[in-house]
Amino acid sequence: MIDSRALLQDCQKLVSRLEDDLREHCAEVPGLATQVRERYDAARRGSRTGLAYEVWLTEYLSQVAVAWVLASVFARFLEDNGLVDPPRLAGPGPRLGHARDQRSLFFQRQPAASDREYLQAVFRDLAELPAMRELLDEGHSSLWELPLSADGAAEVVKFWHRIDPATGTLVHDFTDPEWNTRFLGDLYQDLSESVRKRYALLQTPEFVEEFILDRTLTPAIREFGYQEVRLIDPACGSGHFLLGAFARLHALWCAENPAIHSRELAQRALDGVAGVDLNPFAVAIARFRLLLAALRVGQVERLADAPGFRLHLAVGDSLLHGPIRGDTGRGHQGRLVGDDPIGHLYSTEHADELRRILHRQYHAVVANPPYITVSDPVLNRAYRERYDACSGKYALVLPFLECLFDLALKAEGRDSARPELVEGRASEVGAGYIGTIVSNSFMKREFGKKLIEQFIPRWDLTHVLDTSGAYIPGHGTPTAILFARNRRPVDAVVRAVMGIRGEPSAPEDPARGRVWSEIVGLIDQAGAQGEFVSVSDVARARFSSHPWSLGGGGAAELREKLEETARCTLDASVESVGITSFTLEDDMYVTPISVARRRGLGVRDVRPLVVGDAVRDWAMGDLDVVVFPYTDEFKPVSDNPEQACLLYLWPARTCLANSRMFGNQTKVQAGLRWYEFGRLTVDKLRTPLSITFAEVATHNHFVLDRGGKVFKQTAPVIKLPPGASVDDHLAILGPINSSTGCFWMQQVFHNKGGPGGACSKDEKWHDFYQHDGTKMRQFPLPRTTPLERARRLDDLAQQLSSLEPSALVTQATPTRERLRTAEAEWHRVRALMIAHQEELDWECYRCYGLLDDAPVAPLEDTPPLALGQRAFEIAMARAMARGELATTWFERHGSTPIADFPSDWPADYRRRVQRRLELTESNPNIRLIEKPEYKRRWNTEPWNERLQRALRGWLLDRLEDRKYWPEYRLLSTARLADRLRADPEFLQVAELYRGRPDFDLARLVAELAVDEAVPFLPVLRYKPTGLRKRAEWERTWELQRAEDEGQAPGASGQGQGQGQGQGQGIAVPPKYASADFLKSTYWRLRGKLDVPRERFVLYPHAERDADPSPVLGWAGWDHLEQARALAATYVERKESEGWDATRLTPLLAGLLELIPWLKQWHNDPDPDLGQGMGDYFDGFVQEEARALGLTLDDLRQWKPTKRGRGA
Repeated sequence: MIDSRALLQDCQKLVSRLEDDLREHCAEVPGLATQVRERYDAARRGSRTGLAYEVWLTEYLSQVAVAWVLASVFARFLEDNGLVDPPRLAGPGPRLGHARDQRSLFFQRQPAASDREYLQAVFRDLAELPAMRELLDEGHSSLWELPLSADGAAEVVKFWHRIDPATGTLVHDFTDPEWNTRFLGDLYQDLSESVRKRYALLQTPEFVEEFILDRTLTPAIREFGYQEVRLIDPACGSGHFLLGAFARLHALWCAENPAIHSRELAQRALDGVAGVDLNPFAVAIARFRLLLAALRVGQVERLADAPGFRLHLAVGDSLLHGPIRGDTGRGHQGRLVGDDPIGHLYSTEHADELRRILHRQYHAVVANPPYITVSDPVLNRAYRERYDACSGKYALVLPFLECLFDLALKAEGRDSARPELVEGRASEVGAGYIGTIVSNSFMKREFGKKLIEQFIPRWDLTHVLDTSGAYIPGHGTPTAILFARNRRPVDAVVRAVMGIRGEPSAPEDPARGRVWSEIVGLIDQAGAQGEFVSVSDVARARFSSHPWSLGGGGAAELREKLEETARCTLDASVESVGITSFTLEDDMYVTPISVARRRGLGVRDVRPLVVGDAVRDWAMGDLDVVVFPYTDEFKPVSDNPEQACLLYLWPARTCLANSRMFGNQTKVQAGLRWYEFGRLTVDKLRTPLSITFAEVATHNHFVLDRGGKVFKQTAPVIKLPPGASVDDHLAILGPINSSTGCFWMQQVFHNKGGPGGACSKDEKWHDFYQHDGTKMRQFPLPRTTPLERARRLDDLAQQLSSLEPSALVTQATPTRERLRTAEAEWHRVRALMIAHQEELDWECYRCYGLLDDAPVAPLEDTPPLALGQRAFEIAMARAMARGELATTWFERHGSTPIADFPSDWPADYRRRVQRRLELTESNPNIRLIEKPEYKRRWNTEPWNERLQRALRGWLLDRLEDRKYWPEYRLLSTARLADRLRADPEFLQVAELYRGRPDFDLARLVAELAVDEAVPFLPVLRYKPTGLRKRAEWERTWELQRAEDEGQAPGASGQGQGQGQGQGQGIAVPPKYASADFLKSTYWRLRGKLDVPRERFVLYPHAERDADPSPVLGWAGWDHLEQARALAATYVERKESEGWDATRLTPLLAGLLELIPWLKQWHNDPDPDLGQGMGDYFDGFVQEEARALGLTLDDLRQWKPTKRGRGA
């Protein structure tokens, strides 16, 4: 019996180990690395990849490792189920002994062979069988491209021989009388993390597949006949659609042709299905599953007796390898209509197979295409050139939708140049059926505008289903299902299933989920409305206009009402809405202010940077700064290495120069200097006042900024005309911060899903929306505006910001009394903000014409409110008490549900809230808006957590105080603690931080400092993968230094006449990942560009015997100061402590690491020494190494010895 979960977990670990084995084997065997590099170069020349070699190599090794594992899985399944004999890998019961005997016999015949040759022999023998040829032969499986080492192959054999000690049986037993291969779908999706991410692997659940087939294949069979019908899935994955289609066709062939042999019936059904996928192991799994299905119905019990079933499957890129049809309007893109698109092919791709499958049309076309965008720049450009619908930062749904129509049978008599509706149906016969489940991102995000307004009007879109609220396992991205036919539009309406609310909780059986059941049950009933969806026949013109709004239960109609009653759109009242800047490499430019100061950046070198996550509830949170290489007039600073900001950016120069702009140009190719931002819209910074907003957030968050900052692309800005007053800005701020504004935005903006990117089904208030500037311009402004209320909220927000713990600790040394008073005041001000926001929401209902007389409290008579006391929350609490509502709203926001009015409310306010409850019940429009998804969450981190973070920051800042580092000497944390004992302010704040007076000072200092420290040697920071990347970065720096001397490619520069230092002739080094670092702390402090943000440098192996506490240096020292401090410690340990070469080696290795930087930045002649300090320390290291009997390579290759337990 197959335990699919255990199999997946174990195979994931095996794949990871084989990836490492393949990498090491490539490095060790002469010629292998060259062969792999040649494959990469060929792929680049053929425009199949634009990835850096290391990135491509990692993905390639994953593919090959997976191929080895899958081949062994296929063999085990065949062996365990008696389809091949004798077993040669393993098997339950006595079959394991038989397999071991076969292996022993092999080695008797070939004593010089290893398990690699044994596995290859097993796979070759299987490939000799006609049914298995296209699964395992050298032309179809990646395993033949790269051999495992002998040890790696032995590990595969050992893996399948494992015995469960608890039962004495084989760990993995594939015996299954039903030959169920669903477990292979799980392997397909999750076997390799890197492959899963690259291809966005995601299985289509059977109930979704059956539903789509019901509305594509079934009507196609009715129209064309089962003998003729052909179905294709151009993104077939592990073959779920193909298996379902095969079963349906085979049943029809059997029912109508009982006299035909079962194997021939199986082949005829196989001839009705076809699939293509870019992922070789996906096609391998689909092929194996289809083969077993054909063997089953063909009554074949032994593979040796099986015919060579013809399966219409191929590895390839459907988006590139299919033909350009004459009716798509794409002949102008550099290829002629009808041209053969087959270009460069990988070894597992075959031109004849791809032509045979993709160069014909099908009666039914189904797909669950990847939901991702295209990260590979070469493929991105190739798809963009081939598919006109691709626009902006498009997702793959766009080219795939075009591809699906290319593959669908074209209606006879179709005039593709005339997209208007056909008067009758008689001339529209023979059109193929199309059904697909897709990410709904194109419906509202800007890249979908061209598809919706220029392509969809040409197609006969018949159904649009909002499935974002349905529970579909594995589908975190919000989805929709589209049905269409490949002909001109026929009806004037499109059947729409629109969402009202999501699945209340995860159902035991997703196929019987409440939302899904309503979709299936109501789709054919126009005008029907359930609890979760409503069904309407919507005017086709609505689906020819971007964005789409699929809100059910009256939401779409309310959006239209708001727009119809508006005074004007936001666009008519402002100068611009949109992005101000993006750096293209935030990891390099964006940093905490403490890091900027430590690295010598002055006030002119940095600007506060507003990011979307900091824009919340009328205010901005704590901001980092951005390195700002511009003058006060917003012109780029001169390219002078003495500039502090350019000195800071220099290590990443090659990365920055080669950052990709729109159109796939590098920054320098686009005419910018290497250190400039990718974009800086200067006009938006010339006037101080701006309204900024969180681009991605669950609710609408807009803030009035008064100048001096830079805004990241995640915090777009609204700019009013020059001379606009604060009140002009506040008049807009009120409506766009209201619940009505939030409702409109959620109908218009793209839903990105819930926390972590998953689409929340139960409660939509924690779904994130992407508030893009283009659609924001269409925001409807009301005829009147709640100006006074907006002004009050803006004032209160500024007060609240000044009471934040992070602000308090900068004003004076924290004391218990000051903090207690500030906390009480903070809660008072926030309660007033909650109350005034509630009044603003209800005032806006009147401003937008939803109420004639809104129950709103006077500005000065508005009592403070706690969370849980707003009208909609009281209504929720009462519904909970009646058992009608289950929600986590109150728990998530730290509030208590109350069904009765608070006793301290004034009578007038009680009457107003009662009236609000009545209006919510009686007015359908108010009922739609007075829901948690449109009401401000006030979701704030608890005071104590914010306070602890602020106190910790204060203590760390004090640890860095130069008075504790008066000379360039390393300090142990114990000695640093001794110096701090005389600092009463430090002790006072430390007591607040620890929450007790009797804390251990030495322990606290070590804890604080080490958590903000990174070791001095790469080998102490990185895992092997990180060390490989570090080596590439060091080569890049060598080339940059040569470039600075005019000796390397790229020295001539490009762009606006810059001279050297453009990095255009240097390969971009790979970025780091968290898995490259030995500790998560190091990753947190360094990031993907390895930017030093630590406060201290940690020196493991430098601890004195008498003081074993960690040894630190201040990270604010430059390279020369670090070298002096380390050299002093080296000499002291050598001369005073009597350390031997073993203990001194890492310290000397640390000095060697600094030499290139010393020669670069500190090698001007020293008047006392008569030579540069770089040369001086270079000589010092060489001399000391010789004295210790070491070479420089010995220093470079030093590794720490593993300490035994208790050491």
